[in-house]
Amino acid sequence: MTALEKSLHIDIPVKLSDVKMVFSIGRLEFEGDLPASIFHMQLIENDIADWHAKSEVVAVFHTNAGHVTLHDAAYNADRNIATGNPYRNLVAELIKRGVNVELCGATAKAHNWGNEDLLPDIKVNTDAMARTTQLVQQGFVKITE
Repeated sequence: MTALEKSLHIDIPVKLSDVKMVFSIGRLEFEGDLPASIFHMQLIENDIADWHAKSEVVAVFHTNAGHVTLHDAAYNADRNIATGNPYRNLVAELIKRGVNVELCGATAKAHNWGNEDLLPDIKVNTDAMARTTQLVQQGFVKITE
């Protein structure tokens, strides 16, 4: 421990054997420059790995956060910029770690996005409200970001 680090005692240690979570992400809030929802998914994926837990984690992007699922050209056109999607690598890493990333079909229709506009491995659901309801009824814990 360095001189700048403070000790921290965990009073309520948590270790789960089975994790079923759905993140409902309708807008981006930030921890510094990182969307909090992505930070929280990274955190729970780290916990799941440490616990060697069985897990199903689903991220449903919708409303004002749907653009996170777009490939660079579609992102640029939608956001009227030329930088590309700054979240693409973060999303790809979450998918690689086992998070199922989905886009709300109603959001896609409202923006005139097609499947060809999406990053690899993004699935489109009917709409975010129906999908999160379905998953909650299947025993998933809903996290609203």
